[in-house]
Amino acid sequence: MRVLINKAGCVGHARCNNIASALYPLDDNGYIASSGFSVPIGQEALAQRGARACPERAIEVLQPPTEPRQVPPRS
Repeated sequence: MRVLINKAGCVGHARCNNIASALYPLDDNGYIASSGFSVPIGQEALAQRGARACPERAIEVLQPPTEPRQVPPRS
């Protein structure tokens, strides 16, 4: 899972940081410091919660592609 951040869209509400400060660090001015990152294993739900908390929708969570489901042949 990857997180992409539109830094220009951040207006400093810091709601993402309030939920997951280790994933969404802020710069000295209170704006998101990162433009994106790979989500550590086990932190996926926290990354999604932080992204949903952004009122400006400046954070996008990208899911890895899933493998196609294999359908067994009919007999």
